[in-house]
Amino acid sequence: GFADSNYICFPYETRRTGVYAAGCVRQPLTMDACEEDARGAVLKAVQCIEAAGHGVAVHPRSGDRSYPVFNFVRCTQCKRCTEECPFGALDDDEKGTPKPNPARCRRCGTCFGACPERVISFANYNIDQIGSMIREVQVPKDFKKEGPRILILACENDAYPALDMAGMRRKAWSPYCRVIPVRCLGSVNAIWVSDAMSKGFDGVMLLGCKYGDDYQCHFVKGSEICNRRKENIAETLNRLGVQPERVDQLEVAIDEYDKVPDLIDGFVARITALGPNPFKGM
Repeated sequence: GFADSNYICFPYETRRTGVYAAGCVRQPLTMDACEEDARGAVLKAVQCIEAAGHGVAVHPRSGDRSYPVFNFVRCTQCKRCTEECPFGALDDDEKGTPKPNPARCRRCGTCFGACPERVISFANYNIDQIGSMIREVQVPKDFKKEGPRILILACENDAYPALDMAGMRRKAWSPYCRVIPVRCLGSVNAIWVSDAMSKGFDGVMLLGCKYGDDYQCHFVKGSEICNRRKENIAETLNRLGVQPERVDQLEVAIDEYDKVPDLIDGFVARITALGPNPFKGM
């Protein structure tokens, strides 16, 4: 039951910290390849033991000392966090209250992205932190004169490095975009989209890893979970009289930096065709 954490980025790791797979357990291999695989798994195990001894994260946020903090006073026992955690880091007690298991936690933030009451946070990454960043962006009121404003929430593992590499290679994209990195699209809380729309952003792009059978998400299913939440966000936008097309999730691998400008410009073009956000200037 310990499936690969990520067969491309973390080939030896499973969804359980401290459990590593090597050789034909992972895939059919020759004897030489199995020997090399075993060396890699052993090195990962050594890294895990050393990191655990220092009380820091092993992977993928190596050295991170933060763990999710729960405000159980406000918890409604909805179990969304326990059901959506990709690594089984949360169990339930008899009342349905989440019981954190720090040894399994990968610090992805999927739990607080799932929480409707926003009772989960990290000391260095929380709902209010990203919400404050969104609210501080200056959004012009004149759509025709100053253009739209697009918020890009970019996964820090694939999408944000791809943006960085595209920039270093002097590839250009629309100047109407503002980028905020997030740990994983699984950590995106619906309140951030609401904040962006009420602020007057004309569109929100969720830029993250590929999901599905050929997934490349460092946190296994963060992008897939975000895609499911996007459907609920669309229903909320419809009730508010805002076109759901203003929020879209796009996929990019870390080595697809050359595709990033076209993805962004295509989304900006669609938002420009839709016109200004109805809440702009309110």
